[in-house]
Amino acid sequence: MSTFALIHGAGVGGGWYWHLVEAELRSLGHTTVAPTLWTGDDMDTLSDYADAVVDTVDTVEELFVVAHSFGGFTAPLVAERLPTAGLIYVTAMVPQSGESPADWWDNTGWSEAVRIQATKDGGLTGNSDPYVGYFHDVPKHLADQVSSNEPSPPSDTAYYEPWPLDAHPTTPTRYIVCTEDRLFPAAFQRQLAHDRLGITPDEITSGHAPALSRPTELAAMLHSFTS
Repeated sequence: MSTFALIHGAGVGGGWYWHLVEAELRSLGHTTVAPTLWTGDDMDTLSDYADAVVDTVDTVEELFVVAHSFGGFTAPLVAERLPTAGLIYVTAMVPQSGESPADWWDNTGWSEAVRIQATKDGGLTGNSDPYVGYFHDVPKHLADQVSSNEPSPPSDTAYYEPWPLDAHPTTPTRYIVCTEDRLFPAAFQRQLAHDRLGITPDEITSGHAPALSRPTELAAMLHSFTS
């Protein structure tokens, strides 16, 4: 079977975010790791976050590296360092060489995409209330646990430093669009996957946190990529 290295984004509870998906994948015979990356040290770099993932992987099984949201800036660094069968972005930021996470938002046209979608859904997209913008389809008992599991924010060093790779890894890559996402609108995700990865994405009916709202469906999709 396979090992899945699961990389969390921001505002979803660190490595805890993946716990339901981990249970599903393990029931299918896979191994999983889902470290919480952010330590509160403001000198930590994106490479330090990649090191933290690499240090948890101890297997000769085929490896799939999965990134959620801000984790997209770390996952390719892991795929560059370890033999990797697949790199999978889940409603994630896809970086370009020399681009900082701070610059990604303007470079990708994110704010305009949010504005356009918000005019269609009455302001649900881009809503600052996390229960509306992030967790609208997550069971409340899970959404209520996010804040108690959330680590320190990512470091300013990591957020403002240029992404260090010269190009995206040659690892086979997929992108999963979350069609009901109110942070990264679905049309924006599809365009991002096309422009930056040159691929047609897979899709799942979910908001921005599918590991909490659709863990069984997400795990089944990840499992299908190992076939």
